[in-house]
Amino acid sequence: MRYEMRFSGVGGQGNMLAAMIVSEAAIYFGNKHACYVPTYTSQVRGGPTKADIIISDAPILYSEANNIDYFMSLHPKTYKMYKSDSKQGSIIVVDMNMVQVTEEDKKNFRVYELPIVETARNKVGNVITANIVSLGITAKLIDAVSEEGLLKAVERRVPPKFLELNRKAFEIGMSLVK
Repeated sequence: MRYEMRFSGVGGQGNMLAAMIVSEAAIYFGNKHACYVPTYTSQVRGGPTKADIIISDAPILYSEANNIDYFMSLHPKTYKMYKSDSKQGSIIVVDMNMVQVTEEDKKNFRVYELPIVETARNKVGNVITANIVSLGITAKLIDAVSEEGLLKAVERRVPPKFLELNRKAFEIGMSLVK
């Protein structure tokens, strides 16, 4: 099994942390091999970012993700920039208030248009948790890592005083997927 994932957005949205959490969940709680490859510009906040994760049952000898099974995008520019490596029929998740998906893409991919940032702001109570809402969504849509493993990896990464807020964000994210 080799499963390729990509998280994209702009600097400051937490996509790098989300991708790191997925790779840690695969390694520490899924007993799998994983690699995490971040890409970002020198413009820290607001610049385009992407983070690729490869999860495998076998050692990973080639760490470039170019056959994406799962693509999460929180920004229209990076959606257009980085979707091209997504394979036919892959899962694509976008923030419905930020990214407009073409009808062609809806025919070629399994598209989920969800109110990710709005949910973080209004239901969780903190827009900064959009990346953890994204991880809750991810937990419901993929089998490469378990829901439990992802939540444990979230708990390892967030500061203790924000643990309950992030658990709430993860659970609410999972509830967005029908």
